[in-house]
Amino acid sequence: MAGRGEKLPRFATKQAAREYVWEELVRRRAARFPFPPRGRIPNFEGAEEAARRLFSLPLWRGVRAIKVNPDAPQRPVRAEALRRGIVLFVPTPRLRGGFWRLDPARIPAAEVERAAVLSNVRRYGEPVGLEELPRVDLVVTGSVAVTPAGKRCGKGEGYGDLEYAILRELGHPPAPVVTTVHDLQIVADFPRDPNDLPLSWIVTPTRTLQVRRPLPPPRGIDWSLLDEEDLRRMPVLRELRRRT
Repeated sequence: MAGRGEKLPRFATKQAAREYVWEELVRRRAARFPFPPRGRIPNFEGAEEAARRLFSLPLWRGVRAIKVNPDAPQRPVRAEALRRGIVLFVPTPRLRGGFWRLDPARIPAAEVERAAVLSNVRRYGEPVGLEELPRVDLVVTGSVAVTPAGKRCGKGEGYGDLEYAILRELGHPPAPVVTTVHDLQIVADFPRDPNDLPLSWIVTPTRTLQVRRPLPPPRGIDWSLLDEEDLRRMPVLRELRRRT
């Protein structure tokens, strides 16, 4: 983020906000492997500190299951959640294979860090059908850019929004959404679509921002935004469409 005394930039489009964040992370040497950050949920210096700060919040009391994204910057969050005995539901990349369950009761303590890495999900987890997806207590998402008012944009493909919408389509109640980002990823404003994830907490390596009035969550999937090719590429959506 700009220095505490600097004015945050505003953007007329989400893509402009994304491009700014990707460039700033590189320019200020705050980006971390995998490179380049452009086109990704960017990994960042201080991801471990942001995770520790996230787990210091009282919102974890009573949390037994979370939906968490598979991207690199949230790996420390996944590892710490497993250490705390929290069951993870992780979407497969691009939702091609639905969701996987990582149950800490089945993962040796010495292998938690390995289990939190995306490439090891199949080794330590098990696939979960739509009818088996339980109510989750919390959603942890990765972000490219966020605003203090709780707006979020990802890399532009809409998978994080779809994953949340799937839970709502199944009748699950809204769950609080939190994200860990670098300070440079916080901007003043950009446009928001009705199906966008509404953030409740934004945590950086140095700051914790609570969104006092989270924006309205989506009620389900906006099927008008999807075509037959989307349903072909994401069988979980095709199955859900048949059920509705």
